[in-house]
Amino acid sequence: MKLTDIRRDYMLGGLRRKDLQDNPVQQFNIWLEQAIEANLTDPTAMTVATVDDRGQPYQRIVLLKTLDERGFVFYTNLGSRKAIHLKQNNRISLHFPWHPLERQVHVTGVAEKLTAAENFKYFTSRPKESQLAAIASKQSSRISARGILEGKFLELKKKFADGEIPVPSFWGGYRIKIESIEFWQGGANRLHDRFIYTRADEEQGWDIERLAP
Repeated sequence: MKLTDIRRDYMLGGLRRKDLQDNPVQQFNIWLEQAIEANLTDPTAMTVATVDDRGQPYQRIVLLKTLDERGFVFYTNLGSRKAIHLKQNNRISLHFPWHPLERQVHVTGVAEKLTAAENFKYFTSRPKESQLAAIASKQSSRISARGILEGKFLELKKKFADGEIPVPSFWGGYRIKIESIEFWQGGANRLHDRFIYTRADEEQGWDIERLAP
């Protein structure tokens, strides 16, 4: 089959302005809850896009850990490629691909580092194996063999077998301060429904506009 022949129609229903909450965080939470109830695989998975100092975009998938009126939160190694990019340019894009529901959500904003207290609270809530993996992996660095990574993990597991694991200084979270959120719902005959929330400043409410598909 040719790639150009692979297509499907979208029939799960449209999206109208009257269906939307005035606040995009509230609207997102409704859609996220529906994605969870639909038993989607990794409903909190989001593509994070950053750019390097040459303007080259990079994407990777991470998990959303918190969302409130202040923004979207994820955690990473602060020496990783994405963290280096954000240090140079903190503008960022997030994308949630909920294909079985024929939905997508696209977020733009700026990334701000979380406080040490926020990092500590989340890190200590993680399973011990996840804490060890965060320390064992120098994310985005080149390694010659998987055995090196596994050996470091086992070394740390033995070292902290009977004690608490300290929060590494090179690990932490980012909060994405929202500038825009677009909600996309598939429509029949490629007449998809798209609505974007934006606002000029924090003192104003959100503007909601329909976009052509």
